[in-house]
Amino acid sequence: MSRHRRPQGFNRTDRIADQIQRELSRLLQFEVKDPRVNLATVQDVTVSRDLSFADVYFTLLGKGEEEGAEAEKVLEKASGFLRSSLAQSLNTRTTPKLRFHYDMTPENAAKMSRLIDDVRAEDRELRPDNDQPEQD
Repeated sequence: MSRHRRPQGFNRTDRIADQIQRELSRLLQFEVKDPRVNLATVQDVTVSRDLSFADVYFTLLGKGEEEGAEAEKVLEKASGFLRSSLAQSLNTRTTPKLRFHYDMTPENAAKMSRLIDDVRAEDRELRPDNDQPEQD
């Protein structure tokens, strides 16, 4: 056996994570009826090498941190149902325990964009000569 080969579980865990992401997206859209999670989008799934845990990262369209924390609790409570539904579609001996994490990346990106816009507007106000195009 070559020393430079990838561990065999690497590709498998990636494939399982992708399958979990697709299936959870479908379940959240069509099977979970709680309005607090109806706008949830599964952004990413990472699976532990031994397939014991799957960390599920999700966002909520147009919602904030408070709603995200509430949705995380709802999803944790629904994790048994979601896991048993996943077990039917995954071809694995065991189905990973699901751990949900609200992903604040979109909110943070929007905040950063607003801050940059504010700074640019302030800069334009402090430099009145910026309104004039430069001439050669």
